[in-house]
Amino acid sequence: MEAQDLQRLVSVRMPYGRYQGRLLADLPGAYLAWFARKGFPEGELGRLLALMLELDHNGLTPLLQPLRQPR
Repeated sequence: MEAQDLQRLVSVRMPYGRYQGRLLADLPGAYLAWFARKGFPEGELGRLLALMLELDHNGLTPLLQPLRQPR
């Protein structure tokens, strides 16, 4: 994990698929688990999705709240 990865989870949007346009930090756990079964995409997106799955699975998503931009 890179130091800036947590910030990227709350700023990068899913580029395609059912949840296109949604922040990676807001993707449902079931969708992340589906990716884990089917195989994460290559590159940064896959790495970030795998990290988000770990955070979700371990109940650590509240750690991202302070990093979110105010709406």
